[in-house]
Amino acid sequence: MVTTTWKKFVYPCWKPSIDNEGENSNSRGGDRDPDGSVDGLWWYKDSGHHVNGEFSMAVIQANNTLEDHSQLESGPMSSVNTGLQGTFVGIYDGHAGAEAARFINDRLFKNVKKFTSEDQVMSADVISKAYLETEEEFLSLVRKQWQTKPHIASAGSCCLVGIICSGTLYIANAGDSRAVLGKRERAMKEVKAIQLSSEHNASLASVREELRSLHPDDPHVVVLKHKVWRVKGIIQVSRSIGDAYLKRAEFNREPLLPKFRFPGSFRKPILLAEPSIFVQKLLPEDQFLIFASDGLWEHLSNQEAVDIVSSCEHHGIARKLVKAALQEAAKKREMRYADLKRIDRGVRRHFHDDITVIVLFLDSHLISRSSFRAPVVSIKASVGP
Repeated sequence: MVTTTWKKFVYPCWKPSIDNEGENSNSRGGDRDPDGSVDGLWWYKDSGHHVNGEFSMAVIQANNTLEDHSQLESGPMSSVNTGLQGTFVGIYDGHAGAEAARFINDRLFKNVKKFTSEDQVMSADVISKAYLETEEEFLSLVRKQWQTKPHIASAGSCCLVGIICSGTLYIANAGDSRAVLGKRERAMKEVKAIQLSSEHNASLASVREELRSLHPDDPHVVVLKHKVWRVKGIIQVSRSIGDAYLKRAEFNREPLLPKFRFPGSFRKPILLAEPSIFVQKLLPEDQFLIFASDGLWEHLSNQEAVDIVSSCEHHGIARKLVKAALQEAAKKREMRYADLKRIDRGVRRHFHDDITVIVLFLDSHLISRSSFRAPVVSIKASVGP
């Protein structure tokens, strides 16, 4: 049965083109420009090919400075010639500035390739080591810049990674971004949404329990503040890369801004950088993967997002998901989408967050051909300033 909610999001798929935020044209520039296209607050790459199928990417900026960073890498998964081919997706949702997200965008995939080369195989252990190495590298940068740029100690980022290698899918997450699989149910003749990533946000009872068990001597490790659960009354996520002031006591002091400091000291990190990792073999029923920062999931459910992707053409599907979220954001504020589009960066953050979406379509024939050599793809989303 076709529901009203389903029709609300899927109806635009039958329109002949994608509306740009800038409304200047129905550009298909995501295809012409190998590095993607910029249109106002948008960055997008409407379509392209990765080792295992097609992809689509889109970003909309809301903050004064874009705090989301993201990348797609397809080709060799190691620094030496191991023959390992695959696709890497990274979504890095920064907070208190873009420094950590930008750093991860530069270093994490390089560290994955380094540890894959050392171990001669892709694995959950390789990914975990790459996260922790990137964390240590960023904390070293914070220590070097502490006296001249103390604000960097408060910068952190959620870190969502998806890797497809040798027919196996790896999903790693630290923070509250999300990866969702669209899986075709043969009996029901529909595509079902399956969330693959674990989230680390203090709004979840299980996360609060984990924090209390890790810090039994700290009654204020998680605090309900203005009806929102926060770690130390400051931050909602319990895992991240960066946030040095919650990892090393040496940064919980002046000259860090008072709003990031808290009384007392601590001996072990309050936030963790270790990701939760999910591993599974891909099956022919696995149709596509949606990777997105929490800005998307604040406005669309997993199934709504999967319904849009499964019912629309591949070209521009990431932009279409972002636009559906923006329409919902406008509706929640009882305003027209056309009026929301006129609001510039900074002020726009009061209506929605930065949103990043990457959709990977999965071609089971390509996934099964482990020796297949597709052109190397390396794309990083970029919106200024």
